[in-house]
Amino acid sequence: MIPLQDETRRPSRFPAVTVGLIVINAVIFLAELQYGEPFIARWAAVPADIWEGRRLITLLSSMFLHASWSHILGNMVFLWAFGPEIEDAMGKAKYLLFYLAGGVAAMLAQIAATPDSTVASLGASGAIAAVMGAFLVTYPRDRIRTLLFFGIFFRVALIPAVVLIGIWFAFQLISLGAVTGAASQTGGVAYLAHVGGLVFGALVGRFLEDPRRIAASRLNDELR
Repeated sequence: MIPLQDETRRPSRFPAVTVGLIVINAVIFLAELQYGEPFIARWAAVPADIWEGRRLITLLSSMFLHASWSHILGNMVFLWAFGPEIEDAMGKAKYLLFYLAGGVAAMLAQIAATPDSTVASLGASGAIAAVMGAFLVTYPRDRIRTLLFFGIFFRVALIPAVVLIGIWFAFQLISLGAVTGAASQTGGVAYLAHVGGLVFGALVGRFLEDPRRIAASRLNDELR
């Protein structure tokens, strides 16, 4: 399932922060392609280093790095699907702080589970999961235009956010259980970061949102 956009509402203001984050991620990914592994090694987060209080800046820098084209494209599609409405609900400054805090919280959750790991962690998934958590508790009934794949076939469907994000979250929990059960903590997808990011977003997001902005968004939705 690939979410494309919220079909229930549109942000009342241009989502400058969301667009800016996408551009920054793209520029840094191009820098990765140019400078290669030394660049990634310098700015990615290594749990063992963070646990020992070293290279703490990588808690922030690592969320702007990606491992492949599919990694960054997938993350940016998810960010574009859910980010603009949460940016609109919070306002630009609070949304940016929330995004960065969500990424740090997600990374800390992963590090707490694997404090001795020397495998670099990177990606915007944790921060985007936080945005999804805030979306889940703010607009659970919004219909998300979603691309569904059935083997080589696909179709576009409107799926309620609570269902779409719920399925995504369940998959993270199942995958986390499989990884933990196999005692594989040496690499791969940081499922615990995804879980930690979404939980952070669901718990913290509403405290940063402006009720007047949400009310106005819902009124505009009713008038459409």
